[in-house]
Amino acid sequence: MKIQRTVEEAIVLLRKRLCDPDFIFSLFSDSPDSNYSKLKFIVSSSVTEACNNSILLLGPRGCGKNAVLDLVLEDLLKEYPDMISVIKLNGLLHCDDNCALKEIARQLCIEHELMFSKMASSDDNSQFMIAMLRECGLAHKTVVFVLDEFDLFAQGKQRLLYSLLDAMQSVSSQAVVIGISCRLDADQLLEKRVRSRFSHRKLLFLPPQKDDLQRLLKHILLLPTDSTLPHDYVTDFNSRISNIIADKKFNEIIDKLTDADCTVSNFVRFLFSAVCCIDSKSGYMTLENFKSALSTVQRQPKLDCLKDCSILELYIMVCIRRLEFKEQESYNFNSVMKEYKTIYDSVQNVDNYSRNVCLRVPKSRG
Repeated sequence: MKIQRTVEEAIVLLRKRLCDPDFIFSLFSDSPDSNYSKLKFIVSSSVTEACNNSILLLGPRGCGKNAVLDLVLEDLLKEYPDMISVIKLNGLLHCDDNCALKEIARQLCIEHELMFSKMASSDDNSQFMIAMLRECGLAHKTVVFVLDEFDLFAQGKQRLLYSLLDAMQSVSSQAVVIGISCRLDADQLLEKRVRSRFSHRKLLFLPPQKDDLQRLLKHILLLPTDSTLPHDYVTDFNSRISNIIADKKFNEIIDKLTDADCTVSNFVRFLFSAVCCIDSKSGYMTLENFKSALSTVQRQPKLDCLKDCSILELYIMVCIRRLEFKEQESYNFNSVMKEYKTIYDSVQNVDNYSRNVCLRVPKSRG
């Protein structure tokens, strides 16, 4: 029972690490050349020197843009608790200018304990935002606007972006606009009047190299020696992990994983699956755990759905696909059967199913 409790405690510890972006990306925050250090310097200098800034965080999904930003904001809020106010918007929810201005006004009211009016017009909310930026500037408080899915805000008339960046031209205001996008050309989507007010600072987030993945692997999986876990178990567990990392077969597994998707998020999902495969009796990770995790991560749901299909169902799906290749926008049962007859007449060794049998296929699947 004692051994089982030790194993459960170790698994819980590893799962907590894998579910904590701050712990994962803290590994990459030590270097002065890291995006964490660069972003923290830009935002902190804006706070301490009372200057306005705008910056874009660009890179593929899963590379840690939001995680690094959250880590920076968390550290700065601890260093300057009364000098920073954070407003967060998402292009998927607030790409409409009126909706975005209303959400900014709502968050500013909550932050400064003011009454928020749902009946306020878009112009009222815009004027309120400008007035609050002026008041925060006079109080030496920086408002940090985080615009996730930034490219969606760059659609339409871009009224929100223009209002924000134009308000930042004032000496009395003090704000930082941080845009996050997976489109590398996000800044090129800006109108000329908006682009002229943008600082043109960009940080590029790329998938980690193989050496970084090795460091991340050890950072996550090696158990701490100063924990409540038995010292002998920790030593043995870490020794086995080191042996697995040095194994050529394990490196082949990592190569297969990164060939498909080398982002941090995919790598963390892979490690989480491997941790879930730990045998509770032995309490140690094996190479088989990582092989099982690879097969789990690389599953293809569409192919899994096809495994249980009958031959007739596969024929019907092929007919539908052929119609789509012919750029036929809509089709029904008659058009699918016509395509099936075309295949039957042109190809040998094709099973001939009657119309009545084909008609019963959807009912049998339901």
